[in-house]
Amino acid sequence: MARYDVYGLGNALLDIECEVSVETLQSLDIDKGVMTLLDEETQDKILSHLSDRATKQTSGGSAANTIIAISQFGGQAFYSCKVANDAFGQYYLKDLLDCGVATNLQQQTPGDGITGKCLVLVTPDADRTMNTFLGVSATFSDQELDGEAIAKSQYTYIEGYLVTGETSKQAAIKARELATAAGQKTALTLSDLNMVKFFKDGLREMIGAGVDLLFANESEALAMAETEDLGEAIAHLKTLAKTFAITLGPKGSVIFDGENLLEIAGYPVKAIDTVGAGDMYAGGVLYGITHGMGWADAGRLGSLASSKLVTSLGARLHTEETKALLNAL
Repeated sequence: MARYDVYGLGNALLDIECEVSVETLQSLDIDKGVMTLLDEETQDKILSHLSDRATKQTSGGSAANTIIAISQFGGQAFYSCKVANDAFGQYYLKDLLDCGVATNLQQQTPGDGITGKCLVLVTPDADRTMNTFLGVSATFSDQELDGEAIAKSQYTYIEGYLVTGETSKQAAIKARELATAAGQKTALTLSDLNMVKFFKDGLREMIGAGVDLLFANESEALAMAETEDLGEAIAHLKTLAKTFAITLGPKGSVIFDGENLLEIAGYPVKAIDTVGAGDMYAGGVLYGITHGMGWADAGRLGSLASSKLVTSLGARLHTEETKALLNAL
């Protein structure tokens, strides 16, 4: 059986991206800059309101974006998720395979239902606001896990969004336990400020006694530590993970490598769309540390890749772009 650098698990969502004004968000009563779960009817109403706008559709989901980036850099990656037996689900599987990512969907026949969709609204300040209908992803469970693949992966990477469902949360916990039992490492991303605000206890369950690597942005780290002081947040994350990375937007990021706190500079760019920036950063870091890079170089790769990503619309770079970034570094 193949060995993998990173095994990921998370939601499988069709991303529908659209540029809007802040005033449009306000008129639709949508909270700006966070992810909000919706039912399909509410999401369809928003889509109907924006029917005259140009949209861009790609297969996505936070952890999926990270796993695809790892594969594009040249890593070996596996992704566990759940789709329905519909056109979007078939497209999703094909897209993963085209990106060189192995998946449980190759062995499992999708059932009835609707593949999830994420409506991504991008405002002129490059901020992203996500309105998500999970579809069958809401029933993701340990049935979608591949224990053999987890046991043969250097890292198992868990998407924090899985905390919103009981079966998906339990699947995340089981994946962490399987990786630990196999002597492999675990990583988790907090995913979104709303996950920390409303599901903090569940995230702590998913983290358990601690993960090897934790990803967060500044607002998520502060909320997790219930503080407004970054130093206090850093001290708190040390109780949750052996190593961690906190992204700081244009200011770059900080990485705790288990002994030292490393400051990773940002790359000045004109941001157009920050969708997937944190996912791309995580992809660069995970590729780096599973391919012999030191933490500082891995952080620089993540920072460089995320800075490139935000200069255009969408949560992905082309494979040739990721290769060029790796060569440049």
